[in-house]
Amino acid sequence: MFRLLLFTVLAINLAAADASRADAQEAITDAPTTSPGSRSYSPYPEETFPNRVFFGDTHLHTSYSTDSGMIGNTLGPEEAYRFARGEKVTSSTGLPAQLQRPLDFLVVADHAESIGAAPAIAKSDPVIMETEFGRQLHGFVKAGQPDKAYDLWLKAGAAGENPLAGDKRLIRPAWQHIAETADEYNEPGRFTAFIGFEWTSHPNGKNLHRVVVFRDAKDKALQVLPLSRDDTVDPEKLWEWMANYEKATGGRLLAIPHNGNLSNGLMFDDVTLATKKPLDQDYAKRRMRWEPLYEVTQMKGDGETHPALSPNDEFADFENWDKSSFGPEPKTPDMLPREYAREALKRGLAYDAKLGANPFKFGMIGSTDSHTSLSTTEENNFFGKIVLLEPSADPIRFEEVIAGRPAPKGSQMFARETSASGLAAVWARENTREALWDAMARKEVFATTGTRLKVRVFAGWDFGEEDLDRSDFAKRGYEGGVPMGGDLTDAPAGKVPTFLIRAIRDVDGANLDRVQIIKGWLDANGETQEKVYDVAWSGDRKPGTDGKLPAVGNTVDVEEASYSNGIGVPALEVFWQDPEFDPAQRAFYYVRVLEIPTPRWTTFDAKFFGVKRPEDVPSTIQERAYTSPIWYSPKG
Repeated sequence: MFRLLLFTVLAINLAAADASRADAQEAITDAPTTSPGSRSYSPYPEETFPNRVFFGDTHLHTSYSTDSGMIGNTLGPEEAYRFARGEKVTSSTGLPAQLQRPLDFLVVADHAESIGAAPAIAKSDPVIMETEFGRQLHGFVKAGQPDKAYDLWLKAGAAGENPLAGDKRLIRPAWQHIAETADEYNEPGRFTAFIGFEWTSHPNGKNLHRVVVFRDAKDKALQVLPLSRDDTVDPEKLWEWMANYEKATGGRLLAIPHNGNLSNGLMFDDVTLATKKPLDQDYAKRRMRWEPLYEVTQMKGDGETHPALSPNDEFADFENWDKSSFGPEPKTPDMLPREYAREALKRGLAYDAKLGANPFKFGMIGSTDSHTSLSTTEENNFFGKIVLLEPSADPIRFEEVIAGRPAPKGSQMFARETSASGLAAVWARENTREALWDAMARKEVFATTGTRLKVRVFAGWDFGEEDLDRSDFAKRGYEGGVPMGGDLTDAPAGKVPTFLIRAIRDVDGANLDRVQIIKGWLDANGETQEKVYDVAWSGDRKPGTDGKLPAVGNTVDVEEASYSNGIGVPALEVFWQDPEFDPAQRAFYYVRVLEIPTPRWTTFDAKFFGVKRPEDVPSTIQERAYTSPIWYSPKG
């Protein structure tokens, strides 16, 4: 009876299911079958514009740099890449070290001068031991006197008496190892390891350094040896070398100048270095062909602007290194306009009007210039400039002289003044050498002082406030305007530049204080001008009668080295149009985003090690980002 009942129920259910299937098939048969034609249901296969931001460091030194390996760094390119990819490594002083989050890309940029000499000394290479000079270096290093070794190497180089300079028996195997290691650690789509080196020109101690970045793999990079200051100190000769490389190999190169604030007026000079001739159109075009970017912030200070150059900018006094260079000459006020990014961008407008080309039309990135093989930019995870300054309670951590050593007393910059900065942020579609390099070449990049806040900006003639809310915000931005690093030209009648800006805080970092637009322009009298606009901010603050927005507040507990995100906001967005636009005047616009105050690395150190916090540096900072400018040029 039970079996009969069971089969009866099953039969009824199966019949019902068959009827249901029949109904469904009939419904499907009746459904529209028309093809969408050439249309694709998914909108994304057709999109090619950048849709991700990648964070990395284009300026890291390992033990293969003489001023790193000779004075204690035992970590080579392998450890540098492993650390950047998020692995835990042991520092040269025996400390466990790891990033909170991996980087997306890294350029190991070891100094071309005597590249690989330090590892050769460490293993008593026969090339080192065959000269009295090499044996002296070797003896000092093995005796635990690296300062004497480095001093000897510096003096010999300055006097042109370094027998190791240009020795290909040292340079070639070192360069081969660097290039091969980069290729080994390069994983397209996951992590990009660029091949690169630093050309370290510093005539009389004035910093004119450039990092050279290859788009290519080792098959092309190994066809040359890095150019060094032993070959030339003239940037124009570097550009010539780069042009020859591209012609011979079919590869691609770009160079990134840095540390203009230590150049004592040479980085953005009005005359060429070698001939002292005024800059001309050919120079301007060549400089921007080979140097599309500028490293605006790094360990040796921030180079956006200076209070003496931007007296109406209350945020201009930030991590300034303004006392000297690496040489004996102290800083003088007349040098400053030729050292800082904002002033150079303004002077570039005047050159453009005069020459028909702009020698200072650069995008902006940050990077570290760390000499520890550890790319650290977090204030609570800062491993210092060099191995001797890695985290410890030793007073040297704060008191070592970093710059201005041979300059008059009072011109020195100390380790405590070092910044835990910075990072290069690149807008691209994929994490590959080609995509990231191309984005850098077109200047679709921004700088941060170490935080990973995200910024996006578009400028055009017809954006409206409603565009901020669009689901296809980025697509609208690219179709209707240009991104950071782009150009607007020849304003349509009655139109003014309109901007769409979005900023989002670092997911593990501090809230945002405000978004600003920095405008520079060339007025009707041929004079350069600048203005800072607060365009979006947190809270219900209102500008005062002086036009200045009140400070966001400060939640930092200095003694505990802590802060609260109880002020500020996680994200800001704004539509803005220039209220003072003159279509006849050249101009540029870049975005600066400020976080709320947080503890500086020296404050974290004082808490952690129980030492006295240095009183001549700020206890708090406002981390920030600078985007590449968008330029406007009138017709003709």
